[in-house]
Amino acid sequence: MKRLKEEYQSIDSQNLARTCSQIGLTSKAENVVVLDVREMSSFTDYFVIMSGRSTRHVQALADSLEGELRSKRIKTSRTEGMQEGKWVLLDFGDVVVHVFYHEQREFYDLEGLWHDAPRIDDLSDHK
Repeated sequence: MKRLKEEYQSIDSQNLARTCSQIGLTSKAENVVVLDVREMSSFTDYFVIMSGRSTRHVQALADSLEGELRSKRIKTSRTEGMQEGKWVLLDFGDVVVHVFYHEQREFYDLEGLWHDAPRIDDLSDHK
């Protein structure tokens, strides 16, 4: 079994969400939002929601997130939607990342569905 790099062994879910948002921003994701759903959800602590400009960009964003986190030995327990590239879901346990093509993001409106969830406005990288 591979061990997490020392700097990521004690990463909490909020810092993992921030790390995901930073990777997205570095990869030119648009409209990155982090929602704190700890008080409303039993299956995760944070949603990280971002958009890509095209289906290929959505796929590239998801690849970038998986690759960057895999290099830190943090793996998804589940990935869905990669083939289509319209809505890719990356499940990291305490953090679920949604990478949308803008039309699907508007249609599903996760921010509206989870409108009571506090937004994490400080997206700077905290390790």
